[in-house]
Parts: sequence; structure tokens; C-alpha cells
Amino acid sequence: MTLAQYFEKTKGVGVLSTADKGGRVNAAIYGRPHFIDDQTIAFIAADRLTHANLQSNKSAAYLFKEDGSYQGKRLYLTMTQEEKDSPLIEKLRRHKHGKAEDGDQAESRFLIYFKIDQVLPLIGDGK
Repeated sequence: MTLAQYFEKTKGVGVLSTADKGGRVNAAIYGRPHFIDDQTIAFIAADRLTHANLQSNKSAAYLFKEDGSYQGKRLYLTMTQEEKDSPLIEKLRRHKHGKAEDGDQAESRFLIYFKIDQVLPLIGDGK
């Protein structure tokens, strides 16, 4: 099973961790990654702390825990690019949320691309 197939079929919870230029770490719940190709994934992010951290430190880690077990994956990542309010976001979104009401300013969204540097199991070093 490829990594893309694993994430397509496996239910669980994910956490994307980033750090700012001073090394202060942030962790946030994120959905499963969107696979662009075998070595590139993307996440949809609001303009919050995760996005801010990636402006000064391109390294990130994504931890995924499968439902009902201590199985899962750890992905070590490097941000390669981003697109603000990309039309691709609507195509990739798995959960559709309500649109902003008339007169409300919709929050900007970023499609953030990462190169997968390393994949490890949730527990252990993979050896």
C-alpha cells in the first residue's frame, strides 16, 4: 500500500507541528494530508500560528494516530511553497464548511506544500 493509499483509507487524527525562528513549538490538529505526488503533500491552513511559523522555519512534522490503536505514521516535512486563496483548495477540501455571510470577510486560506523528508511509524524508529 502506498502512503497516499494509507491516508486515503485510514481513519485517525493528525497533528502538524511547527516552530518559529526562535524554536518555540506549536502543534495543531490537522486533517489527513492531500497527496500531490509520491513525495509532495499539501495542507490547507488559515493565517494563524502554524502558517506564521512556516514563514521563518520551513521544517514541520506531522503525526497521525490511527483510530482505536497506537499505530500510525510520523512524517518529517519541509515546506516548499504556498498559494494564498488558491482555487485548488475547494477541490481538495474533504469537509465543506458554511460560506461567510453577506458582509462578512472570509478568512484567507493557504495551500501549503511540503516535501516528505522521512516517514517513520508512530512508535519506534522503523527498524
